[in-house]
Amino acid sequence: MTQQHTPMMQQFFKIKADYQDMLLFYRMGDFYELFFDDAKKAAQLLDITLTQRGQSGGKPIPMAGIPYHAADNYLAKLVKKGLSVAICEQMEAAGESKGPVKREVVRIITPGTITEEALLDARNDNLLVAIHSDKKRLALAYLSMSSGDFLVQRIDDISTLLAQLSRLNPSELLISEGSHVMTHLDEYNIQQRPPWDFDCESALNRLTNLFKVHDLGGFDIESDDIVLPAAGALLQYIEHTQKVDLSHLKPPLVEQLHHYLHIDAQSRKNLEIDYHADNKDELTLCGFMDHCSTAMGSRKLRAQLKQPLRDNHTLNKRLDLIEAFINSASYENCQTHLKTMGDMQRMVSRISLKTARPRDITGLKVALIACKDLKDQLLASDNAVLSHLGTALLSHDAIVQYIDKAIKDNPPVLIRDGGVIADGFDPQLDELRTISTDAGQYLLDFELQAQQETGINSLKVGYNRVHGYYIEVTKQHSDKVPEHYIRRQTLKAAERYTTPELKEFEQKVLSSKEKSLAYEKQLYEELLDYFSPFISDLQKTSELVCDIDIACNLAAHAVLHNYARPTLIQDLKIEIIQGRHPVVEHHLTTPFEANDLAMNAQRRMHIITGPNMGGKSTYMRQSALIVLLAKAGSFVPAQKAIIGDIDRIFTRIGAGDDLSRGRSTFMVEMSETATILHHAGEHSLVLMDEIGRGTSTYDGLSLAYACANHLAKDNRAMCLFATHYFELTELANELPSVINVHLTAVEHKNRIVFLHKVKNGAASQSYGIQVAALAGLPEKTLQQAKSYLKQLEQSELSHQSKQMSLFSHEIPPAKQESPEFIEYLNQLNPDELSPKQALDALYHLLELMNDQN
Repeated sequence: MTQQHTPMMQQFFKIKADYQDMLLFYRMGDFYELFFDDAKKAAQLLDITLTQRGQSGGKPIPMAGIPYHAADNYLAKLVKKGLSVAICEQMEAAGESKGPVKREVVRIITPGTITEEALLDARNDNLLVAIHSDKKRLALAYLSMSSGDFLVQRIDDISTLLAQLSRLNPSELLISEGSHVMTHLDEYNIQQRPPWDFDCESALNRLTNLFKVHDLGGFDIESDDIVLPAAGALLQYIEHTQKVDLSHLKPPLVEQLHHYLHIDAQSRKNLEIDYHADNKDELTLCGFMDHCSTAMGSRKLRAQLKQPLRDNHTLNKRLDLIEAFINSASYENCQTHLKTMGDMQRMVSRISLKTARPRDITGLKVALIACKDLKDQLLASDNAVLSHLGTALLSHDAIVQYIDKAIKDNPPVLIRDGGVIADGFDPQLDELRTISTDAGQYLLDFELQAQQETGINSLKVGYNRVHGYYIEVTKQHSDKVPEHYIRRQTLKAAERYTTPELKEFEQKVLSSKEKSLAYEKQLYEELLDYFSPFISDLQKTSELVCDIDIACNLAAHAVLHNYARPTLIQDLKIEIIQGRHPVVEHHLTTPFEANDLAMNAQRRMHIITGPNMGGKSTYMRQSALIVLLAKAGSFVPAQKAIIGDIDRIFTRIGAGDDLSRGRSTFMVEMSETATILHHAGEHSLVLMDEIGRGTSTYDGLSLAYACANHLAKDNRAMCLFATHYFELTELANELPSVINVHLTAVEHKNRIVFLHKVKNGAASQSYGIQVAALAGLPEKTLQQAKSYLKQLEQSELSHQSKQMSLFSHEIPPAKQESPEFIEYLNQLNPDELSPKQALDALYHLLELMNDQN
């Protein structure tokens, strides 16, 4: 069968056999070609032409190609779609071998391992994640090739795993073939790996070898730790796909999840932390808060917002830095320096991986110069926090001087184009370049000499890529051409010649160009090696610059939007004075109505009533976001905020059908509620909005009552419970930790005006028909609704009247005049009783009388 294929296609099949699960970009001259199924898939995904290239095995070969110089644009599209690409390059020039040009896969582009600037989202982390599980335990490991961060987690259950994946949003997820966890991960880009990639012993060897340690005890990882296989699988995958030195990876850090404020996947969506249904980043908390001057600062800020802390010491250090920038009014000047830095973090990563382009090197120089200016400004500050920060910011003068000496100021994009290494950096390169640069003068001198020797004043010396250097003489002077001239080409009106001297010069010039480019490439690779000892210090500088960038950004936010520094305490308490929703407030065209919130051990649950569109959901969300911002180390949109030790935020807000799993809206609602009731504790903040509305009134009321009761008595969580079931407001009379609040509204000329103000007590009515009017229901429909509502109310009153009459008949007149009966009646104020409360009172009276009988 092999003999039926051309030698080149035999080479292709041999290489492709090792990369069956990815597209193979096969270099042929100035193009990357794709064949067979790869070509068909690429043509569809990239909208390029599918053609044919001869035959192989008696059948046409489907083929598609892209120019090598435009490869980044096409790779970016493929990576976004979750595909991996093997880059197969020509390892020798055409004609240097008897058979096909030697080719090798030099790089594998995968969604989770890319570092090229053109392929990455500048303001979001690109993470590779591996999951390992055994019968009882789960572990997750993840790393960023761009920053070198390498972290591992021990995980208790599937729900925690899904919450972490929602936070990390991995570009690529590694999991062992046949793992039972697979069924929960439909939405992720999964790479199934063989089980031996997750071998514990192999993982231990890989990690100890990479970080040059005897064991991993210093990293808080034991030899049989559940996190080891996941971490090892990550390293194995990178070694297989990248074929690069991984010395820039930081030692694995064990994330203790109890150190962080936990937010499950659904709550992230409900609070719109980094997700919005319209895919508008500016409408998310991350998008609104992120105006960092550098892309690396943006990535770190978003990571902090998505994983709030519980450690008040660390958080207060972040808040101290923000406050220092505000008090010194220096954040704007610092931002001026930061804006010139570029993405220093990713530049350093590419330099360490030896994949840096020339402009990464000059970009690093610009960044380090800006760092020096930033350091000088901080050191000059009178603020102790800022001057201390300036001392901690490292100087890299030697690196700046080296880059300045080695690289031209505005080098070409790619090293293969030449002209990257600065003149004067290397004598041998200068000599090779001189030959090429002096060629022009040599040719002018040669042309003048030839004109004088031949007497042909119109004789010209020229060059083209096909025939090289030549002497051109018009045909009318052909009789004057010397005998030692060798004819090269005949034109219509002229003849072209060469001479042994010109041939020798041509070989020397062309050889010098090739040698110059090859030698410059060698020097560039050696130049990248120069940075190896400094990578760790450069990473530390990048991290510190990120912290400064974040603090300046949050300081600017606090001043512009009038945010306050939160007070962080360990007690169970949330006190917010004049709190606002950060995103909603910013996008409103009218002033935002600020509100207070006070929750503590005696006021754990707020039953929130009020009309639709009255602001219940906004009030609940803003309370959670203020807690989240405080726990991320940011000032908050409030006049004052005291935030206690919150370990989790749960939300049950809105729902839709999950048709893919055959679950109705109500089933989704109950599943999320079940998760909360099972996992919420006294340090949790729970937002519950309209529980029970997906079923019949009595079922919904019963479920809402039971859930509220459970949260208040069993979970003892801090809970904001919004409802339209006014019956639930009676919980405040039954449980001392429950209070009623409501959102205010007034009716004017059959229209409703929302005041959005939170006040104590339950709402008096729901204004459902008035809200429907605002929505534009026809007037006829509204009138019919009002009429039917009146009938229902009269029917309810009639029913209650009959029951009251029945009860009064059952209680003998003598008993109605008894002291116990009269005393009980005196305790009731009929004007303050709802119909249901009055009914309950009659039931109680009946029981009282029966007991006396």
